[in-house]
Amino acid sequence: MILSAGLEEIKGVGPKTTEALQKRGFRTIKDLLYYFPRSYEDYQSQTNIADIKPGRVILRGKIRNLRNLHTRRRNFVITQGEIYDQTGAVRVVWYNQPYRIKNFDESTTYYFTGQYDFKYNRYQITAPSVVTADEIEQKIEGFQPIYAAKGSFNSAWFKKLFEKLQPLLPQIPDLLPFEHAPSYLFQGARRQALTKIHFPKQPEDVEQAKQYLGYEELFELILASQLNRQENQKLKAEPLAFDLNLTKQFLSSLPFTLTDAQKSAAWEILQDLTKTTPMNRLLQGDVGSGKTIVAALAAFQAIKQGAQVAILAPTAILASQHAENLERLLTPFDIRTALLIGATKQKDPLKQQIKDGEIDLIVGTHAILTDDTQFSRLALCIIDEQHRFGVAQRQKLLEKVALNSHPSTADGQRITAPHFLAMTATPIPRSLQLTIFGDLAVSLIQQMPKGRQPIITKIISETNTRELLYPEITKHLEAGEQVYWICRLIEQDEDEPMEKDQHTVKEEIKRLAKIFPEYKLAILHGKMKPQEKDQVMNDFKEHRIDILVSTTVVEVGVDVPNATQIVIMNADRFGLAQAHQLRGRVGRGQKASQCFLITTGDNPPTTRLRELEKSNNGFYLAEVDLKLRGPGEVYGAMQHGELDLRIASLADTEMIKAARAQALNFASDPQNMLKYKELSQSIQKYQQLTTLN
Repeated sequence: MILSAGLEEIKGVGPKTTEALQKRGFRTIKDLLYYFPRSYEDYQSQTNIADIKPGRVILRGKIRNLRNLHTRRRNFVITQGEIYDQTGAVRVVWYNQPYRIKNFDESTTYYFTGQYDFKYNRYQITAPSVVTADEIEQKIEGFQPIYAAKGSFNSAWFKKLFEKLQPLLPQIPDLLPFEHAPSYLFQGARRQALTKIHFPKQPEDVEQAKQYLGYEELFELILASQLNRQENQKLKAEPLAFDLNLTKQFLSSLPFTLTDAQKSAAWEILQDLTKTTPMNRLLQGDVGSGKTIVAALAAFQAIKQGAQVAILAPTAILASQHAENLERLLTPFDIRTALLIGATKQKDPLKQQIKDGEIDLIVGTHAILTDDTQFSRLALCIIDEQHRFGVAQRQKLLEKVALNSHPSTADGQRITAPHFLAMTATPIPRSLQLTIFGDLAVSLIQQMPKGRQPIITKIISETNTRELLYPEITKHLEAGEQVYWICRLIEQDEDEPMEKDQHTVKEEIKRLAKIFPEYKLAILHGKMKPQEKDQVMNDFKEHRIDILVSTTVVEVGVDVPNATQIVIMNADRFGLAQAHQLRGRVGRGQKASQCFLITTGDNPPTTRLRELEKSNNGFYLAEVDLKLRGPGEVYGAMQHGELDLRIASLADTEMIKAARAQALNFASDPQNMLKYKELSQSIQKYQQLTTLN
């Protein structure tokens, strides 16, 4: 088959180039053809320099006075010069790309494409892409694809390579079935789409190509998810009977009443546990909505049926918090709880107790996953912030059940899987539930417990912090309350342009020490050792620290009820979902809490910040964020692998409905996967991406 052929089959691609491409993830001709342009440039719409305005521009001109400036920062180089045409000149700058100086001939005319903005007291075009005028003007069309560089393989190189592949396009077979398909899925649609995406004559060609290719991606993703669901139904879990009296006992021991949303979620979970088909459920709720107590009820019921439960948390301090809270809740019911983390002393005796069934509830981190941690009767796995764990780690939990010292149900059926309950505080829009998380049953907690006060959110320009922010923070510090102070960066990144307006934790703590000299400050960031991070968070929890200057590592963290104020610097650089998660670090107690969103310089508030200011509803904000930024940026970090949706839009609900209907129909006939062999191979990456088991 053409698409599965190796790169060595391409004329002009030798062994060294093949090896270099393979290192970049290209192994077959299909990998190359599905490497789509990053963007497109219409070179017929270039602007004279005298007429340019701030924003994205295309300039046709020459370059002069190009030189490299070495700054005082180690290994940081600014390459600057002038682009000029017959109407004027403009400053051009590249950061940390000193090789640029060798790439230009001052007598050659180029097309420069990039962002023209006001920076460092002057207007400039920053890091434009460049192509010679001859290369563009030899083409019949001025509408050209631009490919993201991969190492030394730049956009121009990829364009030449695709010209070599162009004769193969008419031979490409169709991938998807035509039954129950929308109108844009027809015989030859795939080869037509690949031709138009790489060799468009006009913008409409790209839109037509994206319609088919986006549908193809969604179909594969939904089909993979559905097949995972079918595979999960073949596994056997231990059925755990529901005992209403036990549930009433547990609930009556609580000092509060569950919300209706918590009761509904708990009922769905408890019903799943009674089945021999493994539960595969996602419990999602906003920060502070009460997910943990619902999980505790599920664990309680499972343990009272003689099973063991494992709760996996992403950090040691969060695991410790869960263990402490659950032990307090469950000890009155003679349930034995243990904490298993890297710092746990006397691990060997504890692991023997777990293996012998003397521990009912094991709360821990990756330490639970080690080969020498074995269980007696593990039947329920609860994963907190499940997107922080990979496929391999969840597979480990599956293997633990196979190694149970009591591996069979009462009627002799062999247990092959635990019940899985995943929890997340990142609200997932409906479109993602139907695609990426389509193999999961979803329980929602969209109601806050009584008495939880809404967090007041205020937007403040950085230029107004002295008047509007510092006095407010001082007032709460004097009242004995604590503060989170969030920065995006630890220190200036040498690979990024030097931006004076970016706050870093290392510089911010020095500045804040002068503003709040009588208070104790500490820093927290991802490059610290785990035990150092845990110590800092514990000190903050115990109020040995007043102001914690941190990166986003506190996004998912322990409860510090006395922390009532959070300041997010450069808030306009954060996504909505992440800023909302950070905001949820406060408001954990009975005191009123505030979140201050500090905009960069005197920049006006973005749409994202305005939405955050007016709403505390994470589900609403997740939908807004999806529309504003797209799924790759918002949810890429929370997937079980890389979210590789290159074309599809998860905001296109009509296309999702069409793809879902066709995929479910296709999956209903097992013979289809034998008939469509390329499709069967193609969806394997998505099956890893979507599966929880």
